[in-house]
Amino acid sequence: MRVIPTTPERVLDAPGLIDDYYLNLLDWSATNLVAVALGDSVFVWNAFTGESRKLFSLDQERGAFSDGSYIASLSFSGNGQYLAVGTDDRLVKIWDIQAERMVRSVPGHLGRVVSLSWNDQLLSTGARDSLINTHDVRLANSRIFTFEGHTNEVCGLRWSPDGTQLASGSNDNALNVWTLASPSPLFKFDQHHAAVKAIAWCPWQRNLLASGGGTADKTIKLWNTSTGSCIHSVDTKSQVCSLQWSKNVKELVSSHGFSQNQLSMWKYPSMTKQAELTGHGSRVLHTAISPDGTTIVSAAADETLRFWRVFEVESALPKLPKSHSEANLRRKMLR
Repeated sequence: MRVIPTTPERVLDAPGLIDDYYLNLLDWSATNLVAVALGDSVFVWNAFTGESRKLFSLDQERGAFSDGSYIASLSFSGNGQYLAVGTDDRLVKIWDIQAERMVRSVPGHLGRVVSLSWNDQLLSTGARDSLINTHDVRLANSRIFTFEGHTNEVCGLRWSPDGTQLASGSNDNALNVWTLASPSPLFKFDQHHAAVKAIAWCPWQRNLLASGGGTADKTIKLWNTSTGSCIHSVDTKSQVCSLQWSKNVKELVSSHGFSQNQLSMWKYPSMTKQAELTGHGSRVLHTAISPDGTTIVSAAADETLRFWRVFEVESALPKLPKSHSEANLRRKMLR
């Protein structure tokens, strides 16, 4: 058994972080930048230098006060060049991080945009209108696909590492798995009994998906998306807010709300608990993992970010390649 540090390496203040379970306000880029949304503003912290800066705020962008508007989601593109930002006024804004300027705004929803996920040049967006739109950001008319299968806010959204499947979770308690080959879900899982916001694809085992349920559910479930079977379910005893697979070892990290407001580490495939990381004073709403896979950053309603170095650097685990068949499918769709 390796020793897992249970105290954070660093703690940063995050004043104004909204205490809303359904939002997705934290991400860590391939270029080692951490982005966090605080109210109507997006801040970026450089993990190499320790420097932080405000990327933009909604009131600055509009040239007036934002009258209560706020950031509802954000997500870095795979190469870290762009940051997609969803707002409560139904838009998605795409920012060039290096140039520090917005390169386009993507409409298409009738409610706040609370979940985002990139797949190369494709960006999928989930919103309170229960729709999932997929955009090719290279196109002027960018929306190429809309999935209609949920009946409530789409608060969880993740493309698989190989780019072939999109998992979506909703306040309707459903977890759906989609492909671009069909407008209907490949699988619709209804075993959770609360909202499904926490979704994570395993980076080293194809078609292994983890999901977590909210307060009335409290379970982490593991799914085989080749067969549609639930291969494990564990009762965590508290609201599951987010999930992160380790890139280097066969472990999974979950973050939780009431009552302990902790992070838990689980061994795969047994799902035995390895450690608990405590220190946050309120529910731990968001997590992200560093590019080298060593560190988890957590953001909580106590308005702090905590950095936990809990994984080793070296890894013998494989990385899943992108699917050539999916790339061919996209070309056909765009003709």
